[in-house]
Amino acid sequence: MKLHNLKPAEGSTKNRKRIARGQGSGHGGTATRGHKGAKSRSGYSSKIGFEGGQMPLQKRVPKFGFTNINRVEYKGINLDAIQTLIDSKKVKEITPEVLVENGLISKNDLVKILGRGELKSKIGVKANGFSATAKAAIEAAGGTAEVI
Repeated sequence: MKLHNLKPAEGSTKNRKRIARGQGSGHGGTATRGHKGAKSRSGYSSKIGFEGGQMPLQKRVPKFGFTNINRVEYKGINLDAIQTLIDSKKVKEITPEVLVENGLISKNDLVKILGRGELKSKIGVKANGFSATAKAAIEAAGGTAEVI
């Protein structure tokens, strides 16, 4: 073994460009940062969404409409969903707790019963709201529609 035969162990060194280590390295001078400008300075970090002074996308895209902060969001449950629940699970009364147990709503959802479908069974329904057609259909089947 002689000095000219020595090599580092396999995998012990990384084959990467050493930037800003003199002109002989090929990456001296501006250290691959180009000439002038914010990106060539030390300590530079861009803001999220900054596009070099061009109007950023989030400012260019128009915003439409109005969001009412007092809006009450209801989860709609149709009569056909209630009928399938009655047929499959043999439920005595429809309440938000029963709907949560069967995975139709989440725990904190407000429920509104809607009129799509047909109700064949006489059943009591308790919910936060009813559409006029749903209430009429429930009462026509002999059930009760109670607003919580």
